[in-house]
Amino acid sequence: MATNHPDGRVNQRIDNYTKFWENDLNQENDANNENRLGSYTDVVNGYYDGVTQVYEYAWGQSFHFSRFYKGEGFYQALARHEHYLAAQMNLRPGMRVLDVGCGVGGPAREIAVFADVNVVGVNNNEFQVHRARRYTKRAGLEKQVSFVKGDFMKLAEQFGENSFDAVYAIEATCHAPSWEGIYGEIKKVLKPGGVFGVYEWCMTDAWDPSIPSHKELAHQIEIGNGIPEARPIKQAREAFANVGFRVEQAEDLADRSDEVPWYYPLEGDLRKAQTPWDLVMVWRTSWSGKLVTHTSLRLFEMIGLVPKGTWEVCESLKVAGDALVKGGQTKLFTPMYLVVARKPEEE
Repeated sequence: MATNHPDGRVNQRIDNYTKFWENDLNQENDANNENRLGSYTDVVNGYYDGVTQVYEYAWGQSFHFSRFYKGEGFYQALARHEHYLAAQMNLRPGMRVLDVGCGVGGPAREIAVFADVNVVGVNNNEFQVHRARRYTKRAGLEKQVSFVKGDFMKLAEQFGENSFDAVYAIEATCHAPSWEGIYGEIKKVLKPGGVFGVYEWCMTDAWDPSIPSHKELAHQIEIGNGIPEARPIKQAREAFANVGFRVEQAEDLADRSDEVPWYYPLEGDLRKAQTPWDLVMVWRTSWSGKLVTHTSLRLFEMIGLVPKGTWEVCESLKVAGDALVKGGQTKLFTPMYLVVARKPEEE
C-alpha cells in the first residue's frame, strides 16, 4: 500500500524507482525504455521524492550545473549561469515568465530578482512545490514568484495558449518522454514572438549508441538522475525544427575550453575547490563525504526520519556522479546545451 506523507512524498514510488531499470544495465532493452517513457511521472517523482533533500544538502536550491571561472565560488557560478540565460533571452521588467521543471525554486527566485520579471514555476513533484513556496515566502518574493503543481506535458491545458512572454527550462526537459512533446507544449503557451531558453541535457555528437561503453554510460546517467531516456543532441536540434521554433542561438557551453570544468564539484577533489567555502561542498562529493551522507541516510530510513526507499534511490547518485564526470571528461555528455528560440509572430 502506498503511504502518502503530509509533505507530498509517496513511499511506494520511492521504493519502486530503481525497478524501472535492470540491475545489469547491459540487459536493458526497448521494453524497459518504453516502460520508463510511459511512466515518466512515476520515474521522476520517485527520484525527486528520494533525492531532493540530499540535493539541497550537497548542492543548494539550484539543481543544475554551470561553467566556472578560476577562483569563482560555487554559488556565484550557479547564479551567473542563471543570469546568463536570462540575458541571452533578453528578459525585461514586468514580463510573465514560466519556469518549466522549477525544482525548489532557486533559479526562479534568482531570475525574478535579476531581471525584475514575474515567474511562475511548474513542477509535477508536490514535495518540491511545497518547499519552493516555503523558501519563496522566506525570501519575501511571494508577489513576484509563484509555483503550481502540474504536468509539463500538459502546459496548454493548465495555463492556456499564448499565456507567457517567455519560458525557460534549466536541466529539466530531459525528464520529458519526448523533446518534441515538451517543446510543443512550451510553444503553445508562449505568446506570438515569445522566447524560450533552455539548458538541455544531451549525449553529444561524439556519443555512439552502437559502442557498448557509450550505451552503458547513457544508462548510468539515466538511472542516476531520474531520466527516462538519455537522448542525443541531434534529436534536440530536430525537435526545435519540427515544432516550428525559430532558433536564434545554439551552443554547447560545455564545449568551451574552460580551465575549471563544469563537473569539478562531482570529483570530490579538495585541491580543486575554488574558495574556502567550496572545500565543504567538494568534501560532500568525496569518498568520505559520500560515506557519511549515505550511512546517515541508512540510519534515518531505519528510524523513520525519511521514507522507505530513500537510501536506495540516493545510492543511484553515486552512479550519477561517476557517470557525469566520465561523460564530461570524454565529451560524450553535456548538461548545458544552450538554445534560445522564438515562437514566430505569425504561423
